Amino acid sequence: MMFVTSPYRQTIFTGLLDARKVHGGSHRIIEDMDRILLSYNDLITRSIIIGNELKKITVADENVGVFLPNSTKTLMTILGLQLHGRVPAMLNFSTGSTAMLAACKIAQVKTVLTSRRFIELGDFSAEADLLSKQCELVYLEDLAKNIGALDKFTALIKARTADFWHQDQAVSPDSPAVVLFTSGSEGTPKGVVLSHANILGNLKQLEACISFNAQDVVLNFLPMFHSFGFTVGTLLPVMSGMKTFFYPTPLHYSVIPEIAYEVHATIMFGTNTFLTAYAKKAHPYDFYNMRYVVAGAEKLQERTRQVWADKFGIRILEGYGATETSPIASVNTPLYHKAGTVGRFMPCMEYKLEPVPGIVDAGLLHVKGPNIMLGYLLADNPGVLVPPESIYGKGWYDTGDIVHVDEEGFISIRGRSKRFAKVGGEMVSLTAVEQLAINVWPDAHHAAISVPDAKKGEQIILVTTQKQATVNGLATASPGVAVISLPKKILIVDAVPVMATGKVNYQAVTELVADKL
Repeated sequence: MMFVTSPYRQTIFTGLLDARKVHGGSHRIIEDMDRILLSYNDLITRSIIIGNELKKITVADENVGVFLPNSTKTLMTILGLQLHGRVPAMLNFSTGSTAMLAACKIAQVKTVLTSRRFIELGDFSAEADLLSKQCELVYLEDLAKNIGALDKFTALIKARTADFWHQDQAVSPDSPAVVLFTSGSEGTPKGVVLSHANILGNLKQLEACISFNAQDVVLNFLPMFHSFGFTVGTLLPVMSGMKTFFYPTPLHYSVIPEIAYEVHATIMFGTNTFLTAYAKKAHPYDFYNMRYVVAGAEKLQERTRQVWADKFGIRILEGYGATETSPIASVNTPLYHKAGTVGRFMPCMEYKLEPVPGIVDAGLLHVKGPNIMLGYLLADNPGVLVPPESIYGKGWYDTGDIVHVDEEGFISIRGRSKRFAKVGGEMVSLTAVEQLAINVWPDAHHAAISVPDAKKGEQIILVTTQKQATVNGLATASPGVAVISLPKKILIVDAVPVMATGKVNYQAVTELVADKL
């Protein structure tokens, strides 16, 4: 009922104006490393100023590249683009220049917005040079020089009167709001186009399950080019009156717990990899004020869950989703929680489980709902939107995940459909093989992949950072485990390749194995 009656079918800018009406224009909501705390009035005024400048150098419905860090200025740039019907295409700078160039080509990006300060501090000059050969780079510092006193005064008046002049007719709730790019952990990145209604719908779905209020403080270190960081870390607090502190990277493991303590953070979103690292570095009192810690993007390990419970007295809420689901598909809540699952589906989401030969009591998950993307932009047909469709019809999204849903509606992830190997005609979960290794060597990092095998069809290779790891050692420490569920070979490495979000980069692992075998 809470979700169905919520006004999610509107644009993000209208949602922002509604939030200002509820919480007041002087309510302070965003802050970054510059330590300037900005209110709704500040955010709306500055978004209008930037938007007016960007309108002069772009056209309606154009995908505009955004190559910027987590900061208040990036949020203003995104809102400024959306205000005039431009679509921010969030470039994942952690993947390197080749992937960024591919993303620009897929989304037909001609203009990329960036900042000289960011390129200098992040040491991205090589990436910027390569990008500039394919796209026009526009620096925010140069745009700022064009903004005069009259522009600022006009924007101030417009911001104060926005409730009267801003209408959604120009931009439909179903028009594209953002282009995000998939991580490419299993292949070429795809452009995922989310509408205004997709994103706001997903926020309202979450708000119907978990209670937030204007006293909450969100610490957002997840990058905005990641769907988790964009929707939940950035837009959720702004639309709900919660204060957000933007931190530019999740990789400062010692600093982030201190920042959480300093800004009195009550909510944090992260991945298992990052939460494990923070737990090691943090003082037990650093997260004293934390109400919710939500984990997603990868499986939450039992050891991580236990450490957070023992050291900080915090129960991590595990969720599940994908860029294509805006991103939340399910989440554990304080009211409905089952450890080891990823919670229950968001309100108004339908699901179907497609039977998979060789797998019992689980199936391939297909979902449909208000938070399912408008469609993909693909490398073989740049700029053309391909709406979601699965064997169940139009609007259905095939997640590629094998899941089990129990009688109470709690979802357990069995693994990716691509992450199953067929060994001697039997289906073996590569995720389960990794879990075996985690149980035996919890302090090491592991990744399991399958390679073709002349006799058995496929064989499983475990890549691990555990020194002196052997198949016999794994088998001895895992009594009762079928031989088929053990890797054929173990490859010991110094580091398992990972992506910016902490996920294992399986494509790089496969290449690594191919080189070594």
